[in-house]
Amino acid sequence: MLQPPTSTDMARLATALVVCATFVAPSFAHCALSNLQAGTASYIAAQTSGQISTLATATYRENLKPANISTGIISQPLTIDHSRSTFDTTDCASFSQIIVTDPAHPYVIGTQLRFGGHGESVVEVSTIVTDAGDWLFNATNTLNWNQKEDWTAIPAEKQDTRETLKAAADAYLNKFNDNSIVVPFGRPCARLEGGAYTGTGADTDSCDVGFPTGIPMVNRQYVIDPTFGSVNVFFNFGGPTSSPDSHEFRLLEGKIRYVHTMTVTKCAALPEDPCNSD
Repeated sequence: MLQPPTSTDMARLATALVVCATFVAPSFAHCALSNLQAGTASYIAAQTSGQISTLATATYRENLKPANISTGIISQPLTIDHSRSTFDTTDCASFSQIIVTDPAHPYVIGTQLRFGGHGESVVEVSTIVTDAGDWLFNATNTLNWNQKEDWTAIPAEKQDTRETLKAAADAYLNKFNDNSIVVPFGRPCARLEGGAYTGTGADTDSCDVGFPTGIPMVNRQYVIDPTFGSVNVFFNFGGPTSSPDSHEFRLLEGKIRYVHTMTVTKCAALPEDPCNSD
């Protein structure tokens, strides 16, 4: 006959549950959206003013290589014409696109921030900086096309999963190495490559405008935000030390609607050319 649990049994059960929770909880850890938004706003303010005090303890990378935050682009005050940010509450990260059209020195910048704890502090700043001489660079065109696109939040019931977003981005990037891969392009779809735009505003606009082959996209780092249907990827275009690159995708109902790229180049050649490797 079963006996009712004693007070000692109940105490042991409570202890076991606490222990289990201690080991299980981290796998479900998320960062508070408000913390990511606040930290990203601090980054935008720092880039505007050139004052890095709020980020001075963060690890800093520029164009995918370690750099000195005190002398990097973030230490230079910039007049920002446009910025847009997305937030990854699962991996505690954010991505920001910054456009500067100042004739003295225009820039298009992409920055991934990584956060510690539950998003209370920025622990890594990784920024890709493009300017004159980089692949198809034109900050004025980039601003113009950004202002015509719709990157508003997607209703919850129509949002794609993280897995769907990442799979679409990977399919697109993998196609550069294997043309047999099928990419979930939508119609219409527009690609903003540097300052060059493939869209015309027609319902037939396509992003499937030709891919090379045999070009690997390596060292990928992701920021995924289902609220905006966005997945941003930093990587090296063509090999482990090739051109630093940022690709951001917006998906609607599982299909790619927009692609934004920025690619750093060292020479007047294709990003995968050996002259663009370290």
